[in-house]
Formats: sequence, C-alpha cells, structure tokens
Amino acid sequence: QVQLVESGGGLVQAGGSLRLSCAASGRTFSSYAMGWFRQAPGKEREFVAHISESGGSTSYADSVQGLFTISRDNAKNTVYLQMNSLKPEDTAAYYCAAVRTYYASKPREYDYWGQGTQVTVSS
Repeated sequence: QVQLVESGGGLVQAGGSLRLSCAASGRTFSSYAMGWFRQAPGKEREFVAHISESGGSTSYADSVQGLFTISRDNAKNTVYLQMNSLKPEDTAAYYCAAVRTYYASKPREYDYWGQGTQVTVSS
C-alpha cells in the first residue's frame, strides 16, 4: 500500500543534468529501501541505483557510477536521483520502486512501482 509518483524528467542536451524526484505516500516510507530503474524501448528494465531505509547505504549500476547520485529525505517522503553528464544512451523511462529489504537490484524483488518519468537526452 505505497503509492509512488515520479517527476522531473524531460528533454536535455548531452552533458546536461536533471534531478528526478519520487514522492511516496504514507508514514511508512522510512521502512522501505528504494531503487531507481530505467527502461528504453525494446529493452528490459535495468537497475540504476538503490538506497537503504535510512539513506546510510547506496549502490549503483556500473554504467552510472560516479555520474548519478541517489538520496532520500524521509521527512518529505521523497527519494531523488541526481543525473549529471547525461548521454544519449541514458534516454529511457525512469521508475522508482520500494522494497522491504536492505538491498535489491532486480525488478522482481521490488514490491511497489511508480508510473515512470521520461528522460530524453539529445546529441
């Protein structure tokens, strides 16, 4: 019973930055670890980043390590994905998800999903 709503996507030129937000419902937000995934047309959903319930531990896909940063503000029931140095290959629909585990990187492990927000990076 967690509703997730992503925002912040849009069109950006290569080398630019975007910050995605994911707003969660309910007072139990801090009980969930959170993840970001992305899916490009014709491809499977791909793990991007994970953050623990308290924000003390993070993990990233190799493709975004050092470029993207996941964070959360439990007082605002919100998780963020700061995306820097964007490339055309980062173009995808980005989804946030919630899971009752310390760490998870596979889509089937997550319990709740947002509707996604589109990120398009032009050359």
